Amino acid sequence: MSDKVTNELIYETLKRMQKALSLHTQYHLETKERLGLVEYQMGGITAQYASISKRLDPVDERLTRIEKRLDLVEA
Repeated sequence: MSDKVTNELIYETLKRMQKALSLHTQYHLETKERLGLVEYQMGGITAQYASISKRLDPVDERLTRIEKRLDLVEA
């Protein structure tokens, strides 16, 4: 077995490394895109939850006052 490193061997190795790097880069970009979509969707869910919570807070307060007036709970 020859320990001689040729230009062809270096060239083939660099081509394989370039292909592997390209695949990793593509995978990384796809992952970032998907993560962005998840963050966007979660942001929407968070905003919806905050909106619903904000609308239900006054209802909860009114219900608590009604329960107290009717002596359904301890004051």
